Formats: sequence, C-alpha cells, structure tokens
Amino acid sequence: MRYVDEDSATIWVETAAAGDVVVRAGDVTARARTFGVHGHHYALVEVTGLERGSRVAYEVEVDGVTVWPEAASPYPPPVIATLEADKPLRLAYGSCRTSVGHDKAGNDLHGVDALRSYALRMAGLTGGDMRWPDLVVFLGDQVYADETTEAMHEFISSRRDIDEAPWKELADYEEYAHLYYLAWSDPANRWLLSTLPSAMIFDDHDIRDDWNTSWDWRQKMEATSWWQGRIVGGLASYWVYQHLGNMSAAERAADPLWRRVAAHEAYAAAGEELDLSAELDTFADRANQVPTSYRWSYVRDFGDQARLVVVDTRAGRVLEPEHRAMLDPDELDWLSGQLRGDVQHLLIGSSLPFLLAPGLHYVEAFGEALAGGAWGERPARFGETVRQGVDLEHWAAFQSSFRAVVDMVIEVATGRRGDAPRTVTFLSGDVHHSFVSEARLRDPDAPPLQSRIIQAVCSPIRNPLARRMRFATAVLSYGVAGPIGHLVARSAKVPDAPLQWSLLRGPWFDNNLASLEVTDDGLALWWARGTVVAGDHEAPVLETVAEVDLDGDAVPTTRTRRHIAPRFRTRLARLRS
Repeated sequence: MRYVDEDSATIWVETAAAGDVVVRAGDVTARARTFGVHGHHYALVEVTGLERGSRVAYEVEVDGVTVWPEAASPYPPPVIATLEADKPLRLAYGSCRTSVGHDKAGNDLHGVDALRSYALRMAGLTGGDMRWPDLVVFLGDQVYADETTEAMHEFISSRRDIDEAPWKELADYEEYAHLYYLAWSDPANRWLLSTLPSAMIFDDHDIRDDWNTSWDWRQKMEATSWWQGRIVGGLASYWVYQHLGNMSAAERAADPLWRRVAAHEAYAAAGEELDLSAELDTFADRANQVPTSYRWSYVRDFGDQARLVVVDTRAGRVLEPEHRAMLDPDELDWLSGQLRGDVQHLLIGSSLPFLLAPGLHYVEAFGEALAGGAWGERPARFGETVRQGVDLEHWAAFQSSFRAVVDMVIEVATGRRGDAPRTVTFLSGDVHHSFVSEARLRDPDAPPLQSRIIQAVCSPIRNPLARRMRFATAVLSYGVAGPIGHLVARSAKVPDAPLQWSLLRGPWFDNNLASLEVTDDGLALWWARGTVVAGDHEAPVLETVAEVDLDGDAVPTTRTRRHIAPRFRTRLARLRS
C-alpha cells in the first residue's frame, strides 16, 4: 500500500510471472498489466473513486486467481484507509532496518524488529487495540546492500564467486531484487505493508556506506570494477521498489519512465508485457552521472494540518571541492519553494539529522574545513581520511547547504514565508540512536521565532549499536565533542550557526519506531520497541520507550537553556549500567 489520499490509493505488486493484476475494494475494481525488469514482474494498481475517510477491505487477483490476502491468514483483511482532512494526522517513522530471522538467534544478533512488533500490535495479535497511523515514513536504509546477511550470502553464492569483488556486497539488480524480497516477505511485515500506506527515501546503505561522502570517495568507487553495476542496480531497483510508490498519480503521469509503462498498457496487444530493463538501466546511469536529471525528493500535503517535505540528501550532492554542497542549486531552489508556512506543522523528512549534537556538528564542520585545505595540503589529506573513517558527512559537513536551509527555516519560523507554523520539525534517522532537540535563535536582537524548531530522530528500526559502542557514542557525541567541536571549528574559522540547540530528550539506543500525531496543543511524539515476553520471540509486545509532548505555543527565547550537564551525567550513568 503506497500513496493514498482522500479518494484514491496505489497498490504495488510483484508477481512471479507476467500477468494481469486486479484489485477489488468493495464496489470499486481497478486493474493493471505487469511490466518487466530483468526477469521480475511488477504492477502498480491505481484504485480511484473511493470514499473519503473510509476503510474498505480489498483483494488482489493475478490472472483471475485471488492471491492476497492469503487463505487462512491469521492477520485481519488488508484494507484501504483513505485520508480525511479533519482527522488529526498520525504518522509513524524510522530508519535503518536489517533483514534477519525473528527467532531467538535473529533477535540476539540484531534485537527485536520494531516494525514487526508494530505490525503485530496493529493486527491485534499482541496487546490491546491501537489507532492505526495514516502512513509510515521510512527514512533510509530500508535495505543494506553492503552489510548482507547469511541468507543473502547464500543467494549471492548461488550465482557468482563470493570471494571475488564485490564479495558479499550486492552486484546488480537481481541481487537487489532478492534483498527486497528478504526485507519485505516476513508475514507480519508483509501484512503491515499491504495495509499501511508508506513513503520512503534512501540513505547510504541502500547503495553503500558513506555513499557520496566526498569527491575522493566517489573517485575511488568509480575506479573499481563493480561500482557501475552496483549504482545502476541500486538506483533502478530503488525507482521500482521504493520511489514509484512515493508519487501521486499526477506526479507519475509526469515521470518519463512511468509514461512509458502507461503508454504500453494503453496500446499493447492483450497479454503483452513491457520489458523496461534497458530504459530503466539507462535512466539509473544518467541519474547517477547527472543528478539534476531527476528529482528523488517529494512533498505530501495533509490539508492545513501538515506539509511533509522529504529531501534526498544522497544522490544530488555536489562533491567537487570548490562547489561542495548537500543539495545542488536546482534541488536547493526546489526545497526553498516547499519550505513555507500557512500550515500548522511543517515536517521535513531528511535521512540525515539536520541538527546533530552541537559539539558533533562543529566537529563535522571542522572536518569539512580541514579536508578542504583550511590548514594546508597535508592536513587536508588527513582530514579526508578521518571524514571517511568516522562518517563525518552529515548536514554539518556541508556548511553552505546547512546555512542555506537554516536561513529558509528561520524565515518560515518568523513568519516571512506565510503564517508561521506551530512547529518546524525535522524527522530523521541514520545515527543508530534516537533523540529530540530544540533550536532557538543565537542573535537576541533578531526577529523572534513564532514556531518551535525541533529535530526528532528515530534510529534504528532494527540494527542496534553494540552495547560497548553505545556509551562511547553518547560520550563522544554529547560530551567530549562539545568543547572540542567549538574549539577546532573556530581554529578553522567556521562561523557559529544562526541557531543554537540542545537536547530535550535522549539519547536512547533501542530498536524502535517513532510516531507523531497532531494534537490541539501542538505535536505528540512517542517511540516504541518490541519486547520478548516469556521467551516468545514470535510475538514480541510493543512498549513505549519515550514520549515528548510539544506545546506549539511554547516557543523558546534566545536564552541558552541551563542545567543540561547534570541531566546528561544522569543519562551517562544509566548507559554505564
């Protein structure tokens, strides 16, 4: 279940062979012919004419045979739940999910899958009733192309020598297709995905760790024998499995690849399937070589309650040292056009946290300056090594883009881009721990904020840091990095950001899935994890990890919040234990 609005829904299907796919939802019937990509077969069925705010069960047929829901399924019938403008928006979000088994061995290795725990609770199989979200937003690393599982190793070994490049990493579209199969075929998660609308964006592991960190990184990848197959297979499969369902019907109608699918379906002979392989590979190669040729970012509006802007922070980077930027000029202009007021809550989905821990922010800004030659050529080489070695490649390491977006956000939050929202909230993942921060203006003489500016991170869904790394991460990111970051940044003449920010809650390191709901007062956010009870690994119980209520009227002043250090020492003590 992908894009859903007030009267239509898009259902994504992969089939074992070419065929006709029919969706029946109450009195409404919709159909589509599959299209092929490298021997795989897909259909995107657009169901229209639905009633606003309705919830109707549906079935999927392939060539006249009902294939979904499966017979004797323990899960409720999948439904299409259309949006209703007056109902408070609720969405779930998170990032970073590996695909291993859900038995004791799998849970011991990677913890309990928060998404699966959420699915079991939604289905009423564990715990009490819950109000379902209107959608789930996956903010990167839905699949890991570089850190593969034993099941993926077996598949790779069946088709090539795993001791030769790219070894246990993915090589092409066929291996990506199998990786998505492993990620999405668990029965509980498959049911959730068939019922809960979803929006997605990639991060680095969807392609490879540190994807597009720097010019040096990219040159090294392009010099290998296997990178071309990886990037083409990765972007081609991303368009099919993830991006295609992000678009509305109108947006798909403007997409050149989708127009090719639609034209074939309209004019081809009965039973003839379009093979999109060559065109899709050409598209993916061009999207990689010329990022301005395609936009992966997108926007969703939910009446006057919220606008969700999901930003590509990976594929569109400008890496030439003299023009280094997170977003190319076209993408930055597009983003500027989307960041505006006249809505209660402006939500910005970015796989990478926009506001890291302040000290770490300035360490990354220093790293960019160092690698850029602020201290000379030899330190620059050292800076590049450190940048790649410890992942100094978030927004803070692209200072020109960071400051441009800060300026946009301040304009929104001070009412210079329409009526100021109650909150401007960044939703992010990536860093394998969760936290909530709030920003305020640094300059006490600047026009005051009218919106709360929030960073709310949920990571991972299922890929926790090792316990020995959690304490180190907390100390380095929220303790040691503080004084060091400001000191070294000033030494490289990195200017202070126009915003200053501090923790409201966190950090915590559980596998979890976050939820956000629009309330009368502002926003309610909470994080939930799965817990195994009485050794029953097949039925983990969903429990709350953290809750944060944001009063939209409680906008902070420029004064720095005090007493953070004692609270942080308490959190460190808990982490030690």
